[in-house]
Amino acid sequence: MSVEPPSASSHYNRSVAARVLADVAGIGPFAPPGQSVAPRFFGPGRRISTEMVPLQAVPGGHLTAVQLEYLRSRMRPCLAGQVTSASHAVSWRDSDGVANVAHCGPLGPVVPVVARETTLVLWRALAANSDLQRAAESLPEDSRTVMAASTTDKDPVEILRVGVDTTARALVQHAYLADSTPFRDAGAFAAGLRDSGIFAVVANTWFWGLQSSTFRRGMVPVRLVTQPDGSVRYAVETTAILRSMKDVAVTEAHETFRRAVSDEGLTVDEALRKYDVLLGVMPRQYAMLPAGEQPRCLANMSVDGGRVLPGVVDTFVRTFVELLDLVRVTGGQDSEEGWGMETPDEVFEVPDMTCSHCTNTITGVLEALGVQVSSIDPDSKEVVVAFPTAEMRERSFEAIRARGYTVVPRSA
Repeated sequence: MSVEPPSASSHYNRSVAARVLADVAGIGPFAPPGQSVAPRFFGPGRRISTEMVPLQAVPGGHLTAVQLEYLRSRMRPCLAGQVTSASHAVSWRDSDGVANVAHCGPLGPVVPVVARETTLVLWRALAANSDLQRAAESLPEDSRTVMAASTTDKDPVEILRVGVDTTARALVQHAYLADSTPFRDAGAFAAGLRDSGIFAVVANTWFWGLQSSTFRRGMVPVRLVTQPDGSVRYAVETTAILRSMKDVAVTEAHETFRRAVSDEGLTVDEALRKYDVLLGVMPRQYAMLPAGEQPRCLANMSVDGGRVLPGVVDTFVRTFVELLDLVRVTGGQDSEEGWGMETPDEVFEVPDMTCSHCTNTITGVLEALGVQVSSIDPDSKEVVVAFPTAEMRERSFEAIRARGYTVVPRSA
């Protein structure tokens, strides 16, 4: 039995959603060219201390065991030779005091650290823009309905926030490849990616979920080729494999949706809640995508000849380059212990964890926060991890609960 995604009945419409986003973003969420947001939203220079841990590849390979497992299970048909790994994991606390874990390559920890500070600056700029906030709050009901049906984040301001964070992740991931480009420092690298149009290629070619999941594992399925004019582009095989992975992701989402509705007898809302919200294996955007239609990034869709993405990227890169002069990154020496590595393992239980989808979701939530999972067992319902701080323990529990699971801490 074939089940078409119910786009019409659910008001799913990415083109209309792109227009809503463009109308709100057109208020001017960031500074125009020639102006800066850093002085107002960052202040004086800061020193940020980091710790680094070298990634250990499997014998005879260039990827870690975690990277290989994810490649084999979730990146079909990508092969190991088409993936580049970061060299180190890096941990630090940002200027808001929030713990961060990312990865870095030839340019060192300065790229993820300053990319995070750039994200914070632009988030503050968005929050402070009263015109933008009013435009988002005054959306008519039909626009809200389309946004709710067509997007994950629903609110245009939140979509812009996510877009800023996505830009940061793209910069950090592609910096693993810096040695294969003509850009020899962090500022030149960021500007070079922007001027080469790489951020737009990511928006058009990568599929939802691939960037965040590979980002937290320190891997990037890309090869860059330098052009005669000094710009860089994706290698032909990179574009082909990314498109193939996107096709697989769309096909699997549609098949999961079909089984949920026809075989399990779930309603559309029940299917989305189970396989998108709770299990995280079927993105709403792909499940609702009409047959034959390719997924498109809202910010990179043309609306009256213009797009939101170029303005976001340009502002991000300009702010990133400014902050390179204001943020002093210290530490960064290799550490065999690493951040929180001496913390003893803690066991907690997730009673409603029942299958591999559950374990993948919970593992992904924890790894996104930089917490490594020692073991997870759906039979005993036990998860074993080492939380670096009490704050991270609570954040992790909240994140798991937000995915619909119950967390039962084990008494000491």
